[in-house]
Amino acid sequence: MLEKCEGIVIRTTDYGETNKIVTLYTREWGKVGVMARGAKKPNSRLSAVTQLFTYGYFLVQRGSGLGTLQQGDMVSSMRSIREDIFLTAYASYIAELTDKSTDEKKPNPFLFELLYQTLQYVNEEYDPEILANIYEMKMLNVLGLYPVLDKCVNCGNREGVFAFSIREGGLLCHQCLGIDPYHFKISSGAVKLLRLFYMLDLSRLGNISVKEETKAELKKVITAYYEEYSGLHLKTKRFLNQMGGLKGKL
Repeated sequence: MLEKCEGIVIRTTDYGETNKIVTLYTREWGKVGVMARGAKKPNSRLSAVTQLFTYGYFLVQRGSGLGTLQQGDMVSSMRSIREDIFLTAYASYIAELTDKSTDEKKPNPFLFELLYQTLQYVNEEYDPEILANIYEMKMLNVLGLYPVLDKCVNCGNREGVFAFSIREGGLLCHQCLGIDPYHFKISSGAVKLLRLFYMLDLSRLGNISVKEETKAELKKVITAYYEEYSGLHLKTKRFLNQMGGLKGKL
């Protein structure tokens, strides 16, 4: 049965001499794998539409197993991402995080919109580090994780100075710090941004300018929280960490 979907290429795997298995994240079906026959041939009509990050409409022959991609109509190749090694690294991380956090054929139109908007912003050269942080915070609910960011996780206090506790899964007020000696001391700016990133409607994103020291705080907390609770070990995350050291030297 031939069906059309709106989708984004989040992974490709070579299959044989000329074929590719392409993982699409679609608005209609969620994540699906499709066989793109001949897509590795340079003159194939499927070669351009099966590049990583491509957004468009795809005509798929669907069955019980792997579908077959019949044709694709590219809307955006996300060209700026492809032409910049740093943007490629962040976009690859966002794509892999989506892939590893979702099950096949479980539609989530909210997540599709989030993925599309995030990659679009990366392509428009908004700060990719901040976009990745926002995406990480938004993906927590998809992973079944619900950090407490609007009050103290222990006593419910909403006022005063807060730290972040990985063990307790959220903010601790200054009176409750003693229950987790390993809490992260973070600035009030970092607390506000964690909350904002978690709640923000991404379509309303303005120009977010974040100081380098605040970025370092956000990265430390989000990375530690993911390591503790997500069960994910992503190659692209390791690469991003290496890239961070490289960027400082350029």
